Amino acid sequence: MDKLDYKKEYKDLYQPKTTPSVIDVPEMLFIAVKGSGDPNTCAEYKEAMELLYGLSYSIKMSKMSGTQPEGYFEYVVPPLEGFWHSDEVAFDGLNITDKTKFRWISMIRQPEFVTEQVFEAAKAALNKKKPCLDTAKAELMRLTEGLCVQIMHKGAYDDEPASIVKMREFAEKNGFREDFSNGRYHHEIYLSDPRKCAPEKLRTVIRHPIKRI
Repeated sequence: MDKLDYKKEYKDLYQPKTTPSVIDVPEMLFIAVKGSGDPNTCAEYKEAMELLYGLSYSIKMSKMSGTQPEGYFEYVVPPLEGFWHSDEVAFDGLNITDKTKFRWISMIRQPEFVTEQVFEAAKAALNKKKPCLDTAKAELMRLTEGLCVQIMHKGAYDDEPASIVKMREFAEKNGFREDFSNGRYHHEIYLSDPRKCAPEKLRTVIRHPIKRI
């Protein structure tokens, strides 16, 4: 049986064009970790990455120990995603240059067979393997983003403003405006590993919440 690759199966969510488009994002299931600080330097973000990938692969590899959950199927672990915001202003991808002021929700999508019981079993397995990690910081979360404008940004993260301006102009031209309210945030989906990819070749989906004017 072929593995389900969410990036290929749901191209509208993970493979937008380099020109902006509107999408209505459905409900999805995630493992998420919340935190704050500069992702390039803070230990909290590094721990969040260990938790997210550790738990995600514990679930994926449960078949190796014969403990795979009911409904399990072969799949590729989806890409890392992040919501970014601030306590001071509604962060729009442009108006914060001091990254220490970031608040973030980092997350990885999960297959629908992942229940609270499956999640707790993955936490127990990771606790045995890496007892230094605080798995209590991770949570299973259902999210529905709804109406958004998105774009595929190619290049360094610090060059994202050029793509964000295109998104904003496209939204306004088509009768929408950005809607950073009620827990709706600047959203990034990371399709490239910055440890293995030159900055100019990075591929990042950028998504902003919108509503009709």
